[in-house]
This record gives sequence, C-alpha cells and structure tokens, in this order.
Amino acid sequence: MANIFNRAAAGVMDWVNARAPALAPMYRKHMSEYYAPKNFNIWYIFGVLSMVVLVNQIVTGIFLTMHFKTSAAEAFASVEYIMRDVEWGWLIRYMHSTGASLFFIVVYLHMFRGLMYGSYQKPRELVWILGMLIYLVLMAEAFMGYVLPWGQMSFWGAKVIISLFGAIPVIGNGLTEWIMGDYLPSDATLNRFFALHVIALPLVLLLLVVLHLGALHEVGSNNPDGVEIKKGPRGNRWSPTAPADGVPFHPYYTVKDTFYVCAMLVIAAFIIFFAPAFGGWFLEHDNFTEANKLVTPEHIKPVWYYTPFYAMLRVVPDKLGGVLVMFGAIAILFALPWLDRSKARSYRYRGVLSWVLLLGFAFSFVWLGKIGAGPGTDPVETIVGRILTAYYFLFFLTMPIWTKIDKTKPVPERVTTHD
Repeated sequence: MANIFNRAAAGVMDWVNARAPALAPMYRKHMSEYYAPKNFNIWYIFGVLSMVVLVNQIVTGIFLTMHFKTSAAEAFASVEYIMRDVEWGWLIRYMHSTGASLFFIVVYLHMFRGLMYGSYQKPRELVWILGMLIYLVLMAEAFMGYVLPWGQMSFWGAKVIISLFGAIPVIGNGLTEWIMGDYLPSDATLNRFFALHVIALPLVLLLLVVLHLGALHEVGSNNPDGVEIKKGPRGNRWSPTAPADGVPFHPYYTVKDTFYVCAMLVIAAFIIFFAPAFGGWFLEHDNFTEANKLVTPEHIKPVWYYTPFYAMLRVVPDKLGGVLVMFGAIAILFALPWLDRSKARSYRYRGVLSWVLLLGFAFSFVWLGKIGAGPGTDPVETIVGRILTAYYFLFFLTMPIWTKIDKTKPVPERVTTHD
C-alpha cells in the first residue's frame, strides 16, 4: 500500500515538475537546501509565529467580511450579528481580535531579537529595512481594522489619530478632511478604511513579507553568535558544498517550529475561550458600546501596541512637536543599521554598557506603554514619560558613541552552541 502511495505521489510530482519546472528548484532553495545556523535558540521562533498569525488574520478576516456592513449606521450592529447570530461567528471574531494582539507580541519580540543579536548589520540592512516597512504597514492595517467595529473607542480613536495630521502647517486641516472624507469620522471614513484594511494594505503586507524572506534567504540567517556560518570548514553529510555549521531548514527547523506553533495555538485558545478581551487590553470595554459622536469616553486611548508612541505624543506639550516625536520614534528605527558601530554583532560578545543600555531601552518602551494606556492626568507620570522618551531617542542617537567605546569579548570564528 505504501509503495502504491509513493508511486502515485512521485507521479504527481513528475507531472507538476514537467509543467512548472521552476517550482522544485524554488522549494529546494528556500526549504530543503536553505542552510540555517545550527545554534538557533527560542528567540528565532517569532518570525515563523508571525507568519502563522498572518495566515490566521487573513482567513478569519475573509469570513468576517462576509457579514460586515460598511456603514456607520450598520457596522456596529453587523458585528453584534456576527457575535450572536452567525454560526461560530463569535469564535471567528475573537480569533481575529486576539490574533491582532498576538501579531504585535511576536513582532515586537522578533524585533527585540534583532536588536540583541545584531540582525540588522551588514549584509542584512535590507532585511531590517523591509522588516521595518512590514511593521509600519502592520500598524496602519491594525489601526484601520480597529476603527471598523464602530464602537466608542473606534470612533473617538479615529478622530484623535486622524486629527493629528491637522498639526501639519498649511495643509493639515485639508489633509485631515481628505483622510476622513468628512469633518468627523463617518460613512466615508469607514468605507475607505474598510477598502484599505481588506484589500490594499494586506496586498502590500504580503508583498513585503515575500521580499523580506527573499532578502533573508539571499544573505542567510543570523544567529545568536552573530557569526556567518559560511566561515569555517565546509562539507557535511547533506552536501559537500554546505556550511559545516548549518542544517537544512526543512525538516530540522520546520519540525522544531511546529512544536512552538502548537504551543502558541494552545495559549491563543485559552485567551479566545476564557479571556478574549484580556482585561480590556485586547478589546477595550468602551468598544462594546456603539459609537456616539455626542458622548466622549472618559479616557481616549489606543490599543496596547500603540501606547508607547501615544505616550510620547501626549507628554510633548506642543501638538506638532508631539506628532514629530511620535513618528520620529518609528522613523529612527530605520537608521539602526548605520548607527551601530560595534565590532561584535551579537550582544553575547558585547560589554556591560551595551547590555545595561539595551535593557534600559526595553524597560523604557514597556513603561511608556503603561503611561500611554493610562488617563494621562498625573503630572508626575508626564515628567517620567518625558524622561523615558528622551532616553528612547538618546539610545539611538548616542549609539555610534557607546557601541564604539564599549569593550567587547573575542568573537569566535564559528558558532559555539547547538540548541
């Protein structure tokens, strides 16, 4: 029976290869003959997890669009209809809303891993830039999706964020009206956000993901030691030309990643079934109330994954200055490959100074997120937010100095561990 199955599978593969001869070489290049460093640790799972969450968002989003009404008068009611009357609609909606937060969790951890191990340094500058463009598009995609349920926080969050463009001199007011399509968020806003969220931005996101992976596979993956696996003796049991410190991505890392994917799905299931709102962090309580332009929520704040940048916006007293600081905090990440002057790519071989500053950066980002999620009325919190914002920028602006003067340990020629 097994022989019959194998012959049938081989026949199908031969038929496909005869008609699409480029598929097999492409598969080998990116899977079975793509040699990844053999010392990947748990920090290297988040790229794969983000791909899984992306698939979840696309699939669940398709089903949600089948029942969603792109009208200010019907949007909120259509979400309630999905939740109450569509068979398994509540599950699809919670999979989508939980997936949005999980997406940002794995992306932030993926970015932090890049910071720790110097995955942005030569020759991977383009990989980092494309990754940052993915992050930028993801933020826009999530914001527009957040507006669609047309709850209280959706409406007022859209009004506050879009109104920020009004701080731009001369063209600000006109640009704000052009984005909203009206003087306030309305049908026009909802329709254009729906089109961008469902069609335009996902296409851009998928294109950037393909380019990101393509660029990565051209230069090869980084590793915790920050050492190129092409260095050192060549030849192993898979191929005489393969690097000695690399293993085929498939099946070795696909099997390993499958375990972590299953673990993430279990965690996601617990959240979806037992705490889909996650205490108001994943779904704000105000968003379970239909949008009302005559009633302002007590505290207008974005979802948790925007709160660090929202805190930066709020602690700057000048509106234009706050907008520049907020967008500058994202823009400066693009310059990271040219700011780091350290001889050691990985933080494993950097000194105490680098570690202290990196951990301080992570701490400041998390604390800014906490401040941004609060009401913003505490003057002490505002002062702390300004200090943390200053630290955020100084971390990058002074990086050419402290990465150069910090003592480094000897970097090995070959990878040193095998997780």
